[in-house]
Amino acid sequence: MGCANIAKRTVIPTIKSLDAYELVAISSRTPEKAQEFAQLFNCEAITGYENLLTRDDIDVVYMPLPTGLHEEWVLKTLDAGKHILIEKSLAENYTSAQKMVEKAKAKQLLIMEDFMFLYHSQHQFVKDLVAKGEIGELRCFRSSFGFPPFRDEGNFRYNKSLGGGALLDAAAYTVRASQLFLGDDLTVGAAQLNITEGKEVDIFGGAFLTNSAGVVAELAFGFDNYYQCNYELWGSKGKIIAHKSFTPRSHEKPLITLEKQDLKQQFNVKQDDHFKNILTEFAKCVREGGFESKYREILNQSRLLQAVRDKGIK
Repeated sequence: MGCANIAKRTVIPTIKSLDAYELVAISSRTPEKAQEFAQLFNCEAITGYENLLTRDDIDVVYMPLPTGLHEEWVLKTLDAGKHILIEKSLAENYTSAQKMVEKAKAKQLLIMEDFMFLYHSQHQFVKDLVAKGEIGELRCFRSSFGFPPFRDEGNFRYNKSLGGGALLDAAAYTVRASQLFLGDDLTVGAAQLNITEGKEVDIFGGAFLTNSAGVVAELAFGFDNYYQCNYELWGSKGKIIAHKSFTPRSHEKPLITLEKQDLKQQFNVKQDDHFKNILTEFAKCVREGGFESKYREILNQSRLLQAVRDKGIK
């Protein structure tokens, strides 16, 4: 549902590569765009999102629409009895996320947020280093994700009505990664969201989170930044840096650095395809049921983003 660049570049080709899926149709608001994608991926073109939902030969909808359109089309898609894999961020606010999750529960359907980076094996490699005691006791998690301004001033990420802003885009990755290592019981102690002159959405900012054990997460993000895509685990005896934590390509071997007193080791971990992995996980969940963990992930992520917004806008 929707002809976004990420769908064209990575998600649809991955869908077509997996035996678990059959690509039936692609819908767009305009017939021209629908036809372009349908010809490219050898499937049916559908004009209008509503006309996709009336089909009884479709079980799952992949939704790469802007966040500001999610609530309307998620609720309609769930009412049509279809599971949803949806691009992040799911919701503009926590209330909206609750509404969508409650509908999914009532319909007994899966809704899953497409944080594909979580399914790359480099993070398990990092977790294994931590579990072996390589950096001692964890003291701090740091993560930065930001990039230079988009060339297209009309990019939906600059549009408030479409759910734009750095918080729901770049920051969402750092917030989700903090839960991967510090757990779900995080609280937001402080945050800053900056709206620069001439823009209607937050362009850059940061946040400070803490878990129940007192370990902190320091997050930074933005749309007007020198490119950064990393996280660092700082412990009592050393630190670990994942240098390309969110966007490694399937042919790349991500670099992990381990530093301790008088020691520095670098590891190029194995190649992995996190797009293929998350789509495989989604198909498994649809087949086997048990969607509660995915609902909890969505609600906790949205809760934290809401808290960052509440503290960050002065």
